[in-house]
Amino acid sequence: MEDERVIISTQDAEITVSSGKKVLNFCANNYLGLSSHPNVVAAAKRTIDERGFGLSSVRFICGTQDIHTQLEQAIANFHGKEAAILYPSCFDANAGIFEQITGPEDAIISDTLNHASIIDGIRLSKAQRFRYQHMDMEDLEKILQQTINTTRNRLIVTDGGFSMDGDIAPLDDITKLAAKYDAQVFVDDCHGTGFLGATGRGTPEHCGVNDKIDIINSTLGKALGGATGGYTTGPKAVIDLLRQRSRPYLFSNSITPSVAGASLEVFRLLTNSSDLVQKLQSNVRLFRTQMKAAGFKILGDDTHAICPVMLYDARLASTFADALLEKGIYVIGFSYPVVPKEQARIRVQMSAAHSLDQVQRAVDAFIEVGKATKVIS
Repeated sequence: MEDERVIISTQDAEITVSSGKKVLNFCANNYLGLSSHPNVVAAAKRTIDERGFGLSSVRFICGTQDIHTQLEQAIANFHGKEAAILYPSCFDANAGIFEQITGPEDAIISDTLNHASIIDGIRLSKAQRFRYQHMDMEDLEKILQQTINTTRNRLIVTDGGFSMDGDIAPLDDITKLAAKYDAQVFVDDCHGTGFLGATGRGTPEHCGVNDKIDIINSTLGKALGGATGGYTTGPKAVIDLLRQRSRPYLFSNSITPSVAGASLEVFRLLTNSSDLVQKLQSNVRLFRTQMKAAGFKILGDDTHAICPVMLYDARLASTFADALLEKGIYVIGFSYPVVPKEQARIRVQMSAAHSLDQVQRAVDAFIEVGKATKVIS
């Protein structure tokens, strides 16, 4: 059983743990460093003054303020889609979509390593369910061939960035197969939105297929400020259907005004500049390059901010993380059942908030502990 470490500061590149010690944080989803960005915090405070703390209502009764509709439009504009709908989380967005847009005559074809929320959402649908091996396009094509004449619609479902491995789905190949076999493509881009692609539009932009992804689900709780909230964006007809029938939307309170107001500021920042995206990529390159040169096995795409350092042994991953904490580097060891047996790792996550010096300090600490534990020579 894992104990939860407690922090007593804001979420940032440097945090304070309950002992009072200051450490460098390399395990947050704070990819762009916006969780404590002064403009975002100021927008949240200002919105509380102007719109209050909470709404005590679901959206369709009296829980929709102007800032909620403005945020939905900003999300749609950011992704180049017709419309968007907000949820309390992306877990809720995934729980609320598949049951509504598919039926028994349809097929959902899902990557085997998709996030638990996608799996749970698909289970609520009455559609026929198929799984293809992780990022295996030959296996995906076999299923598409198998289902093209036996189903009404086929929906390919994939994460954009995979949270435990740092992989990026080959969306260019997936969209080609979708076009070939008359299928649609759904992407959960929680670990891509805001920081992948030249302007942070996520894995669709990274793969050059922005206009070929039918539906995107993502979150406000990671790169986009790190508070709470999720969304679906895509064709207006789909969004209108979800607004009328999606249960997590209909029966959950609106996201708080402060989150809506701060998120509007986040999209304004990202629309005006890609500096944070470029800063993050510089940090990712430095960490991945130096760690590999030192002899560590690092999974994932070389451009992804999730950098899993493979240790394989569960006990080693835990003790390695504890040793790093003693050296001022806050990371967490992951082992079964979060990852497969004998695939234990430390999942390092880079942020634009890190300075190059802080990234180098993390690399140096990894090398020191790695040599002490004989992970590297």
